[in-house]
Amino acid sequence: MKVPIVLKIGAVAVLATGFYTYVGQLVPQKEVQPPQETKMSATMTTADLVNTGKSIVEGKGSCLTCHTIGKTSGPFRFPDLAGVGSRATTRIPGMNDIQYFADTLYHPNDFIVPGFSPGMPTINKPPIGLTDDEIRAVIAYLQSLGGTPSVTMQTVIPYAAGAAAPPAGAASAQTAAAAAPAPATGAAPAAAGAVTAPAAATTGAPRAADALVSQYACANCHAGGKPAAPFAKIAGKGEGQLIAGLAAHPATPGGFESAITLAEARSLAKYLASQKGGGA
Repeated sequence: MKVPIVLKIGAVAVLATGFYTYVGQLVPQKEVQPPQETKMSATMTTADLVNTGKSIVEGKGSCLTCHTIGKTSGPFRFPDLAGVGSRATTRIPGMNDIQYFADTLYHPNDFIVPGFSPGMPTINKPPIGLTDDEIRAVIAYLQSLGGTPSVTMQTVIPYAAGAAAPPAGAASAQTAAAAAPAPATGAAPAAAGAVTAPAAATTGAPRAADALVSQYACANCHAGGKPAAPFAKIAGKGEGQLIAGLAAHPATPGGFESAITLAEARSLAKYLASQKGGGA
C-alpha cells in the first residue's frame, strides 16, 4: 500500500514538532519579570529604608551591573562599595555623607573618584528613573556599608523635589582635593601687582577655561616659570593632581580656588594638561 505524500509530510511535521518541543523543555527556563515596584511609605523606619535600599541596589537600580561590594582585587569597572558609608563622610570637604551620596546619585559626574572614568547614569532619570523616596532608601543602604544609617523618611535629601543643593563651598574646586593625590610643592605666592579678579559666583553655566586663565591673570605667575611653575611643566600631571593643586593653590589672586565650581576646575585641569608646548 502506497502512503500518500500528504500523510508523509504531515508525519514528518508532527515528529519534528514533537522533537523540538522535547528539546526545548530540556533547556533551563528563566522568566524575566519587570522591576518590582518599590513600596514606600511615610512610616518606614531607617531599618526599613536600608532593607528597601538594598533591594533597589540589587534590582531596579542596576547598581551591581558596574559596582561591586567587597571585591578585594581588580579590575574594577566602578569603585567597590564596601566601606563607602565611612568614606562618604570625608570624601569631599564640606559635604556630609548624605550630601555626598545625593550629589553622586543626582549628579554623578560632579566628582569622579581618581582612577576611574565618568559613566554612571543619572539615577533619577530614564532608563533607571528612581523616585526621590527610592533614592532616600538607596542612601540609607549605602550609609550602612561601613557607616551608621541615619536617613529617615523626614530627612531632607539635596536635589530632591523641594530640597536645596549641598553647600556652595562643597561644590567648588576645593571639594576635588579629597581622595586625589597631593599636588606638587614649590608653587610660590602670586607676584606683586598681579591682577586681582572679582570672585565669581558658583552658580550658572561654567566659564570656559581660557576665560578663567585670563580673568585670574594666571600667566602673571605661570607663563615664564617665575614665581610659579610654567604651564608646560605641570601639564604632565594627572587630572586628579591638577584639580587638587587648584584647590590647594597658595595666595591665589582673587581667591579663585573658592570661587570656581568643580566643573570649572575640571575644565581648567584639562586645559592645563594640554599646555605641553608652552604657556597659556
